[in-house]
Amino acid sequence: MTGATALYDIPGPVTRRRHTAYGVLSTVVLLALVAWILYLLFDTSQFTSTKWMPFAYQGIQELLLRGLGNTLKAFGIAAVLSLALGGLLATGRLSDHRPVRWAATLVVEFFRAMPVLVMIFFIFVALKVQPLPALVAGLTLYNGSVLAEVFRSGVNAVERGQKEAAFALGMRKSQVMAHVLVPQAVRAMLPAIISQLVVALKDTSLGYLITYEEFLHAGKLIASNLDYDLPFIPVVMVISPIYIGMCMLLSWFAGWVSRREQRSPKTEAVAIAAAEPGTLLPGGEPPTAPRP
Repeated sequence: MTGATALYDIPGPVTRRRHTAYGVLSTVVLLALVAWILYLLFDTSQFTSTKWMPFAYQGIQELLLRGLGNTLKAFGIAAVLSLALGGLLATGRLSDHRPVRWAATLVVEFFRAMPVLVMIFFIFVALKVQPLPALVAGLTLYNGSVLAEVFRSGVNAVERGQKEAAFALGMRKSQVMAHVLVPQAVRAMLPAIISQLVVALKDTSLGYLITYEEFLHAGKLIASNLDYDLPFIPVVMVISPIYIGMCMLLSWFAGWVSRREQRSPKTEAVAIAAAEPGTLLPGGEPPTAPRP
């Protein structure tokens, strides 16, 4: 056998020709679909200069940029607060004290089950809060509750022997969490965390329902302008790629953080189960006597 080990049967000539045919057929179908969509757009006069004229005006460009800035502001605040709230609630759910664990569970299950739009409207209308704080509060409560479950599941997914070995070396629970469990759980949690942050980014568009001047609200103002013959489709074609680009940027950032974490000496040194007697604990503290 050659140096490379195949985990499956290597395709023969007939199979390769069949796969090539499938690829060509799929490409033709996709191109036909794109051509059909373009035909519909041209047939309904979506590329006329009248509909695209507003994007050439400085005022419209400033409106879109201001809306994009407001979207990023709401997302940035909500993302930081959601991560903090998620970590706090996850700590409560992992607590050894039953009342704390029950209280954190009640909060997580309540806000996780509550529709985020209902929370935003309740905070905005019933509590009479300004649009930005209302939007951020609704996003934080919902996404923080979901992230709490992500954090808790990630920590619990770490091999039980890692925690037992750390306790055997005399580490306190806070040290076990900070130096053993969390660093190993981060890589497993990262895709779910970024996925939830993408949801938070897209949910900022709910702000236009409470008159918050975010990106979608700016697009709605342009699309409903009769002076430009209702340029709804052009607005969608401008706004959608920007939303998609921001989500892809978040995914790229997650991949970059994951690769950096894998190369981190701190993460590589977390294999504490194989530590020899006398090994210094993280922070330079010598191990104390094992617990009885």
